[in-house]
Amino acid sequence: MIHFDFIWALIALPLPLLVYWLPAKKQIQAAPLRMPTVIKGVQAQDFAPEKKKTSLVILSIIWLLVVFASTQPQWLGEAVNVPTEGREMMIAVDLSGSMQVEDMTLNGRSVNRLDMLKVLLGEFIERRNGDKLGLILFGDDAYMQTPMTFDRKTVQQMLDETVLGLVGKQTAIGDAIALAVKRFDEKKDSNRVLLLLTDGQNTAGKITPEQALELAVAKNITIYSIGIGADVMIQNSLFGARRVNPSSELDEESLQRLADETGGYYFRARASEDMSKIYQLLDELEPVEQEQQQMRPLTALYYWPLGLALLISLVTLLSKSVANGHFFTSSNKTSGAKH
Repeated sequence: MIHFDFIWALIALPLPLLVYWLPAKKQIQAAPLRMPTVIKGVQAQDFAPEKKKTSLVILSIIWLLVVFASTQPQWLGEAVNVPTEGREMMIAVDLSGSMQVEDMTLNGRSVNRLDMLKVLLGEFIERRNGDKLGLILFGDDAYMQTPMTFDRKTVQQMLDETVLGLVGKQTAIGDAIALAVKRFDEKKDSNRVLLLLTDGQNTAGKITPEQALELAVAKNITIYSIGIGADVMIQNSLFGARRVNPSSELDEESLQRLADETGGYYFRARASEDMSKIYQLLDELEPVEQEQQQMRPLTALYYWPLGLALLISLVTLLSKSVANGHFFTSSNKTSGAKH
C-alpha cells in the first residue's frame, strides 16, 4: 500500500488558482530583456487563445506531479518478522572417519551416521526461526563452515554439502568447543548454546576437552552434547555374521561432563528415532521466540512523479522551440558566421 509522509502538502494544490485570481498589475514599460534561444520558444504568441487551453493543461499536470512528489509517497511492503530472541546457537558436527558407519535406518533404508544427521539436523535448523546459527565441522582440526547468521537456509545448505574426510579422519572435540567459544558474539543479553554432535572420543587437536570446558564455563556457554551410534550391529565376515558394538569408542563420560558443568544435557542417539526425539526435546529446552517484532519495508516513490514532471517540462520547451524554428535559426546564423 502507498503511504504519504507529508500528506498535508496537498494544501498547496490550489495555489495557482489564487495567483490566477489576483488583480492584474499595471503594465510598466521596461527595457527589453534578452532571453536564451531555448526559452524564447515560449513567448506570448504561444499562449494565444487557441493554444492557451493546451498550455494550461500541461502546466496543471506539472504542478500536480510536483505537489504529489512533495507529499513523499512511499510503498509500504509486507510485514517482515524481526528476530527478537537473543539466542546464539553454534552447531559442531563430527566428520571423522567413524561417521561413515552404516548403523542407522532412515525411511526404511540403512544409511551412515552423517547422512542421517544431515536430514534430521536440517529439519531442526529449519525450525530455529529467530535464532542466530553457526556451523563448525571438526575432524583432525575444527573449522568454521558458517559464521553466526540468521540465514538458516545457508547453514542448512553448508551442512548438506559436507562430505566425509573433508577435515580429516580423527576427532578434535576440544578444538571444536574452543572455536565455538571464540566465535560467539560478545553480547550480555544473548543465550549462547553449543550443540555438539559426535560418535567418538577426542583423538586430535591442540586443546583438550577439559581445557575447552573451562573456557565454555567462563563464557557462560551451555553445551548440549549428543553421542551418535548404535550399540549393536550385525557384521558379516568370512567366519559368518557376528554382533559388534560400533560405538565402543564413544566417550560418553566426557560428553556427560561437558553438558553437566555447563548447565546442558547429554543425549544418546542409538537410532534415527532417538535423534528426532532429541531435537524435539531441544525445542522445548531452548524454545524459539514466538512473539516477534515486525517491520514493514518502505520504498521511496517521490522520484517517479518528480521525474515525470521534469520530462514533461523539457519536452514542452523543446517542442515549442522546434515549432518556432529557433533551433534552426540559431544553427543557420552560426553557419553564416563561419563563412
